[in-house]
Amino acid sequence: MLLPLLLTACATQGPPLPERNPADVRAEIARRIPANIDRTGWAADIQTALFAQRIESNSENICAVLAVVEQESGYQADPAVAGLSRIARAEIDRRAASKHIPKLLVDAALAIKSSDGRSYAQRLQGARTERQLSDIYEDMIGRVPLGKRLFAGMNPVQTAGPMQVSIAFAESHASGYPYPIDGSIRDEAFSRRGGLYFGIAHLLGYQTPYTRKLHRFADYNAGWYASRNAAFQNAVSLASGIALALDGDLLQPGARLDNPGKTELAVRTLSGPLGLDERAIRKALERGDRLDFDDTALYAKVFALAEARERKPLPRAMIPGIKLESPKITRELTTAWFATRVNERYQRCLRR
Repeated sequence: MLLPLLLTACATQGPPLPERNPADVRAEIARRIPANIDRTGWAADIQTALFAQRIESNSENICAVLAVVEQESGYQADPAVAGLSRIARAEIDRRAASKHIPKLLVDAALAIKSSDGRSYAQRLQGARTERQLSDIYEDMIGRVPLGKRLFAGMNPVQTAGPMQVSIAFAESHASGYPYPIDGSIRDEAFSRRGGLYFGIAHLLGYQTPYTRKLHRFADYNAGWYASRNAAFQNAVSLASGIALALDGDLLQPGARLDNPGKTELAVRTLSGPLGLDERAIRKALERGDRLDFDDTALYAKVFALAEARERKPLPRAMIPGIKLESPKITRELTTAWFATRVNERYQRCLRR
């Protein structure tokens, strides 16, 4: 069970804090932003997001936000993506092929004039940012029958804004958003203020057992508690002798109790010494996306078994071993690469 002191030290969001003066916070943020950037505007939006979410506006949290912004967009609210038009057309062709739609029909659909007078093909050719591309898809879905067949109401642009936050995350965390919504949450996520608000929520808006921001940066890329869960998978592997991918995914999505994933299967081989049956194991693993997974008997007993076998303490957080997959990525990158790069920027910010 986590010590109360550790929880207090590592918690980022919680009850109302004795707030710093907003002007002082904005001034500190501005000082830590590169000189060639609109420091005033960025500082105002970051301070507003921190205060609205009751996230402590200390130097560590400020630098964590700035490090992610710098890594993901270089302080651009709607960053350009190299080769975006080619990526977009390839995605359309891929979806058409999966639905057995002839290329001739796709070409004809893209030749239709869009809402701004240009054809969809012309707009795709000129798209440089994800917001531009998202607007094209939304227009196509609403106006072209084939657009509905290809995308079925699901815009394939899934990240947005200066922190490249997941749009699905933004839509599920819109309660308490401090600005008037002009359009949709998707539209807000593409703005500087919205992208920062939801990106900060994703980065800092949950309590963790971590003692280093590095693991929070890994979670930003791989999902909440992925670093904690990867360390748990490592303990399961050592205790069971079964090699596991340390990806932070404790349960296979949608897996039935009689068809578990690899991590769950490995844990089940330890059911005897753990004193837990299959249902108890599943119930504990279902808490893998929550802080209180640390408080389960499964978590404690697995680490006890693994540490007894290894005869040494084991880490409670590890960077997940995940290869990043995205049409935007043109070289082999990993969560470890992302977390390390952001952490380097974070350390420079603290020294700035």
